[in-house]
Formats: sequence, C-alpha cells, structure tokens
Amino acid sequence: SKFVNDKWMIKNGFLNEVQEHKPWWWNIKVQKLNLSAPLILLPEVSCRKAIEILQEKGYDQAPVVAESGLILGMVTLSNTLTSVQAGNVELSDPVTKVIYDQFSKIGLEDSLGKLSCILENDHFAVVVHEQMQFDGNGSSFMKQTVFGVVTAMDLLTFVSRNDKK
Repeated sequence: SKFVNDKWMIKNGFLNEVQEHKPWWWNIKVQKLNLSAPLILLPEVSCRKAIEILQEKGYDQAPVVAESGLILGMVTLSNTLTSVQAGNVELSDPVTKVIYDQFSKIGLEDSLGKLSCILENDHFAVVVHEQMQFDGNGSSFMKQTVFGVVTAMDLLTFVSRNDKK
C-alpha cells in the first residue's frame, strides 16, 4: 500500500525527502535548473497543428493550458501520433482529445530530491509557480502558472554539469 512507500509519500507531499546518503544536489531548489520557457498549447489547437508545432520546435511534450490559466493536461508527440494512427482521433480534432490529465506538478521552491522521486515513475513533471490574484471584487485566489516542463534528462544534465566530486 502507498502509505508505507516513502517515494510515493514524498511525491505526494506527505513526507519530506528522507535519504541517509543524499547526493550533493538533493536539497537544491528546482529553480536552479535554468529551464527554458515552456511551449504551451491552447485547448483549441488541432492535433495536426500540435504535431507540427512539437516537431518544428523540437519538443516531445507540452502543457495544454486554458486562456484562464487552468492547466488542462499534457500532450505528447508520441501519444498524439499513436492516437491518430489508430483512428481514435482525427487530425482536425482539438488536442484536448489526446491530453494526459494526470501528471505531476512541482514548484520552483521544491528540491531536486523531490523531483528525482517524481521522475522515478513519471517521464516528466510540470514546474508551476503559484501566484495570488485578485478579481474585481477584491476576492483572492491562487493561480498556477506553468514555468516549465522538466524531464530526467534535465536533472541529469544539471547534475553532470555541476558535479561536485
């Protein structure tokens, strides 16, 4: 069961990272990764256009974000191509038909150790930044902004470039 799995507990924020022999980078914050600005797709983008954009820009995946800022999910090049080839979606269908709505989020202030635990099970994590916003009535709410998408390769690149032997 999950509650006895430390990695699941860390990934879901129920437990701080506990590792006896932490690597030098374990407590460094995610913001130190120097991620490039993310490629974001709006929900009305067609599958055809999403494939073109991802290939042209050299991305494997991109967040799909509503104009309101709500993160709807992630679209991946491989899933989109597979869905089109299998006949499950048409190239003209909106990209929302092929999004993954279950994905891991991590904050800029979270540690690379927490990110490492997430990446043991997931191919990527969406890096979000929370901001307090106020509407016209003065009511406040928290809005998440996509800051980037991070993969195991991003973490490995950071560690290998900054290796402190």
